Amino acid sequence: MDLKVKRYFQLKQKQKEIEQELSELRSEILNHMTEQGATELEAGSYKVKLVLQERREYDDNKLYEALPDSEVWRMLSKPDTSKIASLIKLNVITEEKIKDTFTVKNVILLQVDKR
Repeated sequence: MDLKVKRYFQLKQKQKEIEQELSELRSEILNHMTEQGATELEAGSYKVKLVLQERREYDDNKLYEALPDSEVWRMLSKPDTSKIASLIKLNVITEEKIKDTFTVKNVILLQVDKR
């Protein structure tokens, strides 16, 4: 068991290092592409693409006030974008009813594919 715990610890440390390096590289690539005014780039045998994605961030209080009853609120337990989208698709709640309960956050995704 000692070896498993030791290995787990080592892997977690390595994971932190990798995540830190990925974050730094991502920032450098995004900065380069922003400076170039590019959304796509080819680097050697790799294709880089920036994809703009919108994400909703719900305000708990406003959402609670906008929901038709407390049962729906319990179904959500906390604002979960995919659950809310499902409730809209099922016509349990309407988009109009919750229109003032969220803000839209733009997120840039970095995609790197090998050609």
